[in-house]
Amino acid sequence: MSTADLERRMTELDRLLNDPEVRMDADRVWTLLAEISRAARPLPART
Repeated sequence: MSTADLERRMTELDRLLNDPEVRMDADRVWTLLAEISRAARPLPART
C-alpha cells in the first residue's frame, strides 16, 4: 500500500470515528483498521 493510500484510509477512519455528521459504519471501521494494520506490519525477512 502506498503512503497516499494509507493516508486516505486513515483520513476516512478519522472521519468515521470523529465526524458527528457521518453515520458510524462499524464494518468499514474494522476493514480500515485491518488494512492499516497490515500496511504497518513489516514484511518477514527473506532467507
